[in-house]
This record gives sequence, C-alpha cells and structure tokens, in this order.
Amino acid sequence: MYTISKEFHFEASHLLHLPYESKCTRMHGHSYRVVVELESDQLDGNGMVVDFTDLGEFGDYIADYVDHRHLNGLVAQPTAENIAHFFYQIVKTTWAEFKVTVKVSETAKTWVTYTE
Repeated sequence: MYTISKEFHFEASHLLHLPYESKCTRMHGHSYRVVVELESDQLDGNGMVVDFTDLGEFGDYIADYVDHRHLNGLVAQPTAENIAHFFYQIVKTTWAEFKVTVKVSETAKTWVTYTE
C-alpha cells in the first residue's frame, strides 16, 4: 500500500455555538495545518499515486476560499472535527478512487483525523 501526503496552512477565525461557557464561544482565530493523505495499492504509469503538484489544487482552494476567512461561513459548527470532514468531502470529490484521510490541527498540540 502506498500513501502520499501533503501539508497545507491557513489562518482563519471561528466561534463555536456550545450549550456551556467556553473560550471557544467567543470569536477567535487559529493558524491551521491540514494534511491530506491519499492511499492506493497501485501506482500510475509515472510510478506515482498522484503527482504532488496535483495536490496543489487543494492548496489553491484553501488560498482562495478559506485562508483569512471566518469559518462559520463555510461550516455551520466549525469544530476541528467538522472542518476535517468538510475538507475530506472536497478532496474525495477530486480523488474518489483513493482512500482519503484528512488531518486538521488548530494548535501545536491538537489534531483531528477524518478518514473513510
């Protein structure tokens, strides 16, 4: 099995709608990191799962629609878990033939993983 991954970064704000008092219910921002992984049991004719340059399309999406934005406009309850699922759906649409995993980090010490 082959797995390739590429990391992306963006800055964004969000707030969470929670039934309890939390610092996350106030608008705040993070320096997000996202890792996209594609897994395949075979390589293409060029000896690759996917050319890393092709994964740059996802980076273009982040730059154009996510970076320096308020995430509540993209994801109704933008927890790291929901953001990972949101990105998974975008990546899976483009690379449906692969097993896709998306990891999202809001802070240096926290990660969420969404996979099929």
